[in-house]
Amino acid sequence: MLVQNFYDGDIRVRRKAEALVAAGYIVDVLALASPKGSAKNYVLNGVNVQTLSLGKQRGSLGRYAFEYGAFLLWCFFKLFGTMSVRRYSVVDINNLPDFLVFAAIWAKWRGAKVLFDMHEITPEFYMSKYRMNEGSLLVRILKVVEKASFNFADRVLVINEPIKKLLEGRGLPASKTTVLMNSVDESLFESALSAPAKKESNGQFIMMYHGTLTHIYGLDVAIEALARAQQQIPSAEFWILGGGPEKPALEKLAARLGVASKVKFIGNVLPQEVPQWLSRCDLGVLPTRRDVFLDYSFSNKLSEYIIMGKGVICSRLNAIRHYFSDDALTYFEPQDPTDLARQMVKLARNSELRERKAQRAQVEYEPINWSVMKARYLAVTAELSGMPAAKPAEYTGAVPNVLTRA
Repeated sequence: MLVQNFYDGDIRVRRKAEALVAAGYIVDVLALASPKGSAKNYVLNGVNVQTLSLGKQRGSLGRYAFEYGAFLLWCFFKLFGTMSVRRYSVVDINNLPDFLVFAAIWAKWRGAKVLFDMHEITPEFYMSKYRMNEGSLLVRILKVVEKASFNFADRVLVINEPIKKLLEGRGLPASKTTVLMNSVDESLFESALSAPAKKESNGQFIMMYHGTLTHIYGLDVAIEALARAQQQIPSAEFWILGGGPEKPALEKLAARLGVASKVKFIGNVLPQEVPQWLSRCDLGVLPTRRDVFLDYSFSNKLSEYIIMGKGVICSRLNAIRHYFSDDALTYFEPQDPTDLARQMVKLARNSELRERKAQRAQVEYEPINWSVMKARYLAVTAELSGMPAAKPAEYTGAVPNVLTRA
């Protein structure tokens, strides 16, 4: 596996690698060295990890180009040197960048199959990050590189059905493409689900967000919405778990709007602590902004609230709307604090509605849960490697209407 990220923190890559080890594969990972100062080479849950001390200091396009190029060359020479010893049957390459797939040229020539996992759609990512238009030279170049990359791969993984349709329009053959959702491993939540439910003794109505505090996740919109709704739901609080560059600005915003006592910045919590924190909330809030890139995003956080049986208010994004109906989630128009405030009030006042939506969300989540995705991934890998595999345990229940919507 090749991933230009810190392996320990890349949940999607870790889930795949550990599923392969459990299925009997030997798995090596080439990744970035963690800034926490861990060993350069180590074994984690049976996965062999080798790292490059390169860092992630991205910001300018030039820095992106340097880091991407350096990691590409390192991976190429590592594969070149180990193919004669390991003779990998599959090389699983995770973008960004798309052209990292070409680090496997020698491995492919020696007989390895190339599996390209497209975590992101690169042209839209740069259009969003640098406010580029679709006709710009760089975006056109990125689309050429993207197509060359998925043409080079033997199989391609994408993270949801709307992205699959988008890329098919750019030349990706449906026959070589598999959707592998960013579903959460339900087993991580078993202890929290089996524990007695926690409720704040002061009777507060707790809304919660957990994740990185950056502009794209719209936390300023949520704080503004709380300020508009506080007179109608005076018991409401908004708890924010996590850290990030927007925290000082968000704290100032909460103070300016008079809700500093209602917005609680919990700070960073360990991944294994997240389920216990989620058990304390009444409602999840995911106020992600919408643009050409984010409209295709599907947050891990959404899956976690659903698994924990919590109602969710979220932005009306294309990828989420594809999988979940209005009966399952409460949508609001992105970047609209008035609409979000209205939905906050409605759900805070109606516990039966929250419960009904949470139950429906769990039904609609079943076809895309991790047990289904894991079996799908193992089936693809078995096909590429030539190893026998059981028929994937695809979801066999009734598929909600939302999943068959055009």
